[in-house]
Amino acid sequence: MKSSPERKLSKTHEVMSAAPLRVLIADDHAVVRRGVREVLRESFPTAVFGEAADAAQALELARQEPWDIVLLDIAMPGRSGLEALADLTEIRNGKMRILVLSMHHEHHYAVRVLKNGAAGYVTKDKAPEQLVSAVSRVLDGGTYVSPELGAALAEYLASPDSGPLHNNLSERELQVLCMLAKARTLKEIADELCLSTKTISTYHVSLLDKMQMTRDAELVRYALEHKLID
Repeated sequence: MKSSPERKLSKTHEVMSAAPLRVLIADDHAVVRRGVREVLRESFPTAVFGEAADAAQALELARQEPWDIVLLDIAMPGRSGLEALADLTEIRNGKMRILVLSMHHEHHYAVRVLKNGAAGYVTKDKAPEQLVSAVSRVLDGGTYVSPELGAALAEYLASPDSGPLHNNLSERELQVLCMLAKARTLKEIADELCLSTKTISTYHVSLLDKMQMTRDAELVRYALEHKLID
């Protein structure tokens, strides 16, 4: 039986590196973390895995230990993976590679995460082989994008102002939008994010302006139509 390109690359990585591959999986679902670990272990049998259930744990582990790659979910409780991405890219002077693994379709967040330092974007509904391909490419120093995402990136570069309105939001504003769409009050959002209600109100006003809307009902409808929330 011929070995796949992913297996050849993983073996090359193991031969060239004196230390085993170190993979940090950040996802709030234990079943997802276990599934990702098992998929990758087939192609990277000597890999060492770490797990984080939220962004805070991911950042703590990233600061404590060296990792070759972080597989990061962007929709986690508390601080979002989108916010953590900026901090993760600064850790280890950018040597640690970050691959976003999300349930959201590529056109919702992929451009944003690639602009903010991720080396690739994979949706959770992709086949295991595609996840291995993405990890292998990222470890090899490349950027992983699907053909569909490549087309979207080309369109964005040709006309950056033509994308969805939520691309204009900051990471915090996008987080507030998603929480409002889940029927959270401003006070509840402030408590969960450990910020003042006044600060959240400022984000609220700003995102309404950037989204060219006047009512929360419009924000909720937009978030649902663009599948920004589960």
